[in-house]
Amino acid sequence: MPSSAAAIDLVTHPLTAWSGPLGLPDYGKIRHEDFGPVFDAALAAHSAEIEAVAANPDAPTIGNTLAAFELAGDPLSRISSIFWCLAGAHTNDAIQALEREIAPKMAAHYSAIHMNDRLFARIDALQNMAERLGLDAETARVLERTWKRFVRAGARLDRPSKERLASINSELASLGASFGQNVLADEKDWVLFLTGEDLAGVPDFLRDSMAEAAALREKPGAFAVTLSRSIVIPFLTFAASRDLREKAFHAFAKRGENGGATDNGKNVKETLALRAEKAKLLGYDTYAALKLDDTMAKTSGAVLGLLGPVWEKAREKAAADQAELQKLAGTEGRNEAVAPWDWRYYAEKLRAQEYAFDEAELKPYLQLDHVIEACFDVAGRLFGLAFEEKKGIAAWHPDVRVFEVRDAGGSYRATFLADHFARPSKRSGAWMSSLQSGYRLGEGARPVIYNIMNFARPAKGEQALLSLDEARTLFHEFGHALHGMLTDVIWPSVAGTSVARDFVELPSQLYEHWLTVPEILEKHARHARTGESMPKTLVEKMLAAKNFDAGFATVEYTSSALVDMAYHSRPDAPEEPLRFEAATLRKIDMPDAIIMRHRTPHFSHVFSGDGYSAGYYSYMWSEVLDADAFAAFEETGDPFDPVLAEKLRKHIYAAGGSADPEALYTAFRGRMPSPEAMMQQRGLT
Repeated sequence: MPSSAAAIDLVTHPLTAWSGPLGLPDYGKIRHEDFGPVFDAALAAHSAEIEAVAANPDAPTIGNTLAAFELAGDPLSRISSIFWCLAGAHTNDAIQALEREIAPKMAAHYSAIHMNDRLFARIDALQNMAERLGLDAETARVLERTWKRFVRAGARLDRPSKERLASINSELASLGASFGQNVLADEKDWVLFLTGEDLAGVPDFLRDSMAEAAALREKPGAFAVTLSRSIVIPFLTFAASRDLREKAFHAFAKRGENGGATDNGKNVKETLALRAEKAKLLGYDTYAALKLDDTMAKTSGAVLGLLGPVWEKAREKAAADQAELQKLAGTEGRNEAVAPWDWRYYAEKLRAQEYAFDEAELKPYLQLDHVIEACFDVAGRLFGLAFEEKKGIAAWHPDVRVFEVRDAGGSYRATFLADHFARPSKRSGAWMSSLQSGYRLGEGARPVIYNIMNFARPAKGEQALLSLDEARTLFHEFGHALHGMLTDVIWPSVAGTSVARDFVELPSQLYEHWLTVPEILEKHARHARTGESMPKTLVEKMLAAKNFDAGFATVEYTSSALVDMAYHSRPDAPEEPLRFEAATLRKIDMPDAIIMRHRTPHFSHVFSGDGYSAGYYSYMWSEVLDADAFAAFEETGDPFDPVLAEKLRKHIYAAGGSADPEALYTAFRGRMPSPEAMMQQRGLT
């Protein structure tokens, strides 16, 4: 029987007192039935700690108020990090049921903290006397950000407004959990089983992955198209059967829009309405104004000032490319207009024509293990880090690999975990997060960072082969991981990726550039059968084709960012969000042959939680920075220039949110960038 919350000892329980190797939880002792009561105990303990800070009779100081506030709730942080990792990477019915219960409970808990009048009074007093306290720059920034966070969370509202805001936050948390679970259910439940005669055009690497996916679904001998991007995207790229491509495409595009229990229409409508109401309660005209207040962009006008010109260039490029695809389809006797399920198929044929290579030729040189080694190699050359895999350490799933990370002097720096393969218990996509952040306040903590991927599992005994896009994704998420592992700050709230949303993608997108540095390719891009390095001619073709189909990729992304901003830049919520999506796309003249990269019913960045709402633009905002940042290395003639690498470590990867992002970037580069380098990088100039 599960223990009651009152009987739980948070000092010894395996969910809150981690006794595994390398600072990890002991996953062998974790029982799912313990989550509920331990969460209740940890919430109660955190509330008691907050009450002690708020009720302290002594005058507020940085130590007894700000530091005490930051260090409170360690058991809650520990159980939360384990639970939310499982909810995304290895969920089940019990975890999902608990997620629906815990999400609003956590929202209510943090609402109560940020609306605690006595606690805010102490933080407000500190902020008012900040200039007289002689604070170091990082502490001054943490105090200011904490004060602003309380204000944006409703600390200055009257009691009825606070109660309504707390209710909104709980409702939004419930809706976000439901949205994500609905998308996962649609992805998990849909599968298209094929036989050999259906596989015309499908290359061997994809057949192997489809066979493995079918075997996992107890259909040995069949081939399964699933909605994992690592299978459905290459299927749309290579499968000769237009009917099968169309069937797979519609299933992929309609995740969250299939009626019944998993339909996200109601979730989206209610989420947008609650966000609009929340913004008004807090004194903002729109939800975008609320979310952008603490970013580099600041306003929706600045966001649209970036996205608008890019959109026009992308549409123009996509239109020219579509005409070429239409000609190519005509040579095969197809007179129908190129449809969204045709684009990747004909684009791959056109790339093969223009650059004399295709994805199937490239993929054997991008073995997963070798791309991982390339990630580590770059981190070693730039930052002096060394990675050693530790076998036999249990994590949340047997697929998870555990690495000890040491710095240039040989000292322990961090623990890194990597979970690479798709499975039905894992939500789609790729992401980085932490079981524990690194900071120096109090007793301090070392980073425990993880990456999640969804690569297709190879057949038994075979190497996992990646597409170029998947290899970039691995580098991208590892860039986020480095942001967490290299953090060197005092305060937990500004550690690692705790930065402005439109700055957080800089370390990840910048790291992608080193994948195609020639000496990295020469060393790590080796053929899965022969072990030979990627031929220089193939490297040259790959680099020459870098911006092939840039119009398509940019239209996919930018349309999603524009729709996100349109939803959140109006004072009220649309009555019918999907009609609003369609109207917005008509207004910007969306090409018929391309759809948004993330349509509304499965736009998890925006609706499964609040992370990227009114913030999906941030990938492109950061791309302006990353194009300019890598150009700094190119200007030196050395992609691993040691002086520049140290500035990059100090001001970007290690600094977290300890200073204003513009100040950090300027300290690295000497100036802020303009969008021209990004436009050139995308092949849109």
